[in-house]
Amino acid sequence: MTVAATGPVFSLQEIPFSFRGSWFGFSPVVGENTYAQDVHLVSHQTGMHPILRLIPVAGTARAETLITATPHRLTWSCGSGRIDLAYESMDTVRVRGRGLGLRLLAADPVLTPFSGPYFFQDPRDGSSVFTLYQTGRRYRITLLHGRIAEHLGAQALGATERGVVVTGDGQEWEIAVEEYETARAPYASEHAFDEVVMAARRDFDEFRDAVAPWRDERAPAAELAVYVLWSATVRAAGFVSRPAVLMSKHWMDKVWSWDHCFNAIALADGLPALAWDQFRLPFDHQDAAGALPDSITHSEILYNFVKPPIHGWVLRHLPPVPLDDLAETYRLLERWTTFWLAARRAPGRELPHYQHGNDSGWDNATTFAPERVVETADLASFLILQMRALSRLATELAMPEGAARWSQAADRMREAMLSELWRDDRFVARSARSDGAWPSASLLDLMPIVLGEELPQPVHTTLAARIKTHLTAYGLATELPTSPHYQDDGYWRGPIWAPSTVLIEDGLRRSGHTVLADEISARFRALCEKSGFAENFDARTGAGLRDRAYTWTASAYLILAAAHTRRMAGQA
Repeated sequence: MTVAATGPVFSLQEIPFSFRGSWFGFSPVVGENTYAQDVHLVSHQTGMHPILRLIPVAGTARAETLITATPHRLTWSCGSGRIDLAYESMDTVRVRGRGLGLRLLAADPVLTPFSGPYFFQDPRDGSSVFTLYQTGRRYRITLLHGRIAEHLGAQALGATERGVVVTGDGQEWEIAVEEYETARAPYASEHAFDEVVMAARRDFDEFRDAVAPWRDERAPAAELAVYVLWSATVRAAGFVSRPAVLMSKHWMDKVWSWDHCFNAIALADGLPALAWDQFRLPFDHQDAAGALPDSITHSEILYNFVKPPIHGWVLRHLPPVPLDDLAETYRLLERWTTFWLAARRAPGRELPHYQHGNDSGWDNATTFAPERVVETADLASFLILQMRALSRLATELAMPEGAARWSQAADRMREAMLSELWRDDRFVARSARSDGAWPSASLLDLMPIVLGEELPQPVHTTLAARIKTHLTAYGLATELPTSPHYQDDGYWRGPIWAPSTVLIEDGLRRSGHTVLADEISARFRALCEKSGFAENFDARTGAGLRDRAYTWTASAYLILAAAHTRRMAGQA
């Protein structure tokens, strides 16, 4: 039982320990910005729910341990004592200890008729079982070696401590912990603990080598970025209709209908089938109007807002659509585009509108400060790219009339955007109910750079110059740092975000502003290497903010690092 760790080592305060396909992980993060003293088993079925507290003990007292996390093993160590935990499968972990015992207690001590944990011993095999109202699942602890020194609160009602204390009395002990629904055969395994660890390591290594075969010393955070994606992947369950990368296995445990696109791009070269699953998941829940849901999670689909139509842009960065899916992809993308043209254009208007900042993905950006129901150039730009994608797909499907129709529609929207929203050398937002228009200091107003070569040279040159004014030592601030509305932790009013970085870097590069694109890429990559893969970052200090294990941030790092590595290889 050596203590040596292999693979990237990470802090559980930042990134949960989990396994590809699993709906649970191990972390002290038990709610939004809520950090417990102990590591918990946290499930993401029906929401984020802390289930079990794992407390190492020496004798009867809590042991102060050093926690080491790598992709395939979680370790508590204290002197010569040690506890190791590894995933045997998506729903089962094995835990082995020597020199330390372990208390596994229900995170919630209160059982009511409608909430909380119930705990009992199964008379079939003597295993210890928690059944949870919050997740609707069971959590079974089976002793493999050693002994259970105490059963606490078995069959008890009301408020009490529930759980087990496992010990080896100086010898090695081992347990299995499972998450399942109503019933399953008594636990049995033919694999020794060390074999379980090695199998978990192989699973991660194969995923890593597929996603980032290009990694080298120029991308020191690549392996950890891959782990963030691998560990946040869940198997199909509930409304998650195919294998999916959640945005996080902390509290942002959903798939939002633009976040998924960046994960698809990061996975595209090495794992194209999984990449297409990411792209297609929201389309599995497209509504009758053609809109994609705002978000999807295990037990909830929300349609109260939408997200920006970046899916045509994304198709530029994915492998060719599989032939068997070409017609269906065209149909789904056409319905999504038609939603914006039919349901989000006021009578007599060429340009579509957002109904709220949330529809843009930039919830509180200052673009939306005067009004929320607005026509913006970023929305028009995304739809232009989406209509170009539809034109290309129609050509592949031998539909020349459709190809021409979508190409002409894209031309009309581009001309309307330039003639109606480009004023005094900048793009403005315009009320969808009047002709009132206004500029802002938000980076969102500069997002039309994503059109790249489609923009007239004076327009993309002016946009590039203004984008540069948002560039801090760490990356692109989403609000101009000199703006009176700038806030260090202002969500979309200052912090650096991954999606805006990737979209703008791509548009700059395609419009010929490669020096600025290179600088933005380099600063964002350095930011992730310094501060990890947070939801967003303080643009002045580079500190990570909010959810600290966000997959689209890890994906953005991988996208930019892979492209940089390939450019350098091409110059060698």
